[in-house]
Amino acid sequence: MEELQALAESAGARVEETLIQSRPAADAATLIGSGKLEELRGLVASCSADAVLFDSELTPTQQRNIERALECKVLDRTQLILDIFARRARTREGQLQVELAQLNYLLPRLTGRGVEMSRLGGGIGTRGPGETQLETDRRRIYSRIKKLSDDLESVRSGRGTQRRQRQSVPLATIALVGYTNAGKSTLFNRLTGAKVTADARMFATLDPTVRHVTLPSRRKVLISDTVGFIRNLPTALVKAFRATLEEVVEASLLLHVVDVSSPYAAHQTAHVLKVLSEIGAGETRQILALNKMDLVPGSEEAADSLAQRILGEVHGVAGARTIPLSARSGAGVDALIAAIDEGLALDPVSRARFRIPASQGSLIHLVHERSKVLASRYRGAFWEVEAEIPESVKRQIQRYAVD
Repeated sequence: MEELQALAESAGARVEETLIQSRPAADAATLIGSGKLEELRGLVASCSADAVLFDSELTPTQQRNIERALECKVLDRTQLILDIFARRARTREGQLQVELAQLNYLLPRLTGRGVEMSRLGGGIGTRGPGETQLETDRRRIYSRIKKLSDDLESVRSGRGTQRRQRQSVPLATIALVGYTNAGKSTLFNRLTGAKVTADARMFATLDPTVRHVTLPSRRKVLISDTVGFIRNLPTALVKAFRATLEEVVEASLLLHVVDVSSPYAAHQTAHVLKVLSEIGAGETRQILALNKMDLVPGSEEAADSLAQRILGEVHGVAGARTIPLSARSGAGVDALIAAIDEGLALDPVSRARFRIPASQGSLIHLVHERSKVLASRYRGAFWEVEAEIPESVKRQIQRYAVD
């Protein structure tokens, strides 16, 4: 209920009352049964509520029956999340994905919307003089879904082309994943110096953002900030955001951000791992960034104990490295960057010595830019250097290597 309330506030609503019901099975007609529905009706009247939000997903019949009984707008969890996503989407891709999810959700709910859906249509643009307004609306939605799917497929193809171009150069990609409001965007800003929106609203960041980061080994990597996961994320949204989630699937390393100040940290971590497994990223190596340690009282021993408790309650992250940190204050971020540098298998770094002609200024610049110079000096017409150097750079200057 706390999460539903946070979702409602993120959508701009003010929560007046909450109601919880426990029953052995859902009522087919109203989900909550006639007795609880009457209680809810009295609560709506006393609060003069404009809308009622359900944490469960309602069938079209249940939603229609509840609206008739309460005489106010009724929204389920899926509609609430879709509304938040529609508010947050800024890029063309995000807007396409949200609209596609909304139409897929609306399609089975057209039936029974009242007399406005039973008017007869006719003339140009309909199947014939006997087509109902409902059929016309359904056909238009199918057509729009087809158009949106084609547009998103173009986006997916474009991402594939960009990915192949990136892979032609050894450039590792790192994706920040985690439960919504775990602090991913704050950490992303801390790592990259970007200015991505970061606040306490759920799904404050919807559109993915990618930035370059140079590691201590002088290797460059791409870090992407992705949409936060949440329990019971609508299936329509998961399908619609396939193009975005592919960035997670293709990542070399996942930074799994965990809000350790939440009493439900282990449950949220388990849910993220479940979604990662469903989209095909369950086997990707992870670093658990235990964020918001500044909100946890105690010493480093308390942080270690908390990390072990979370790992003990969650299956699927055995062996994953854990880094306690605070993205807000910056504490522990250097340790995280070092762990990323050590954990990347792509473009491995090794120590080597080279004797490069002083006239090869571009190669000397390349070594300075892409490797960690340990010692260097000019001797005659040559520049002698010892450096920790990535394999991709080493191959370019291998002919000047010194045994």
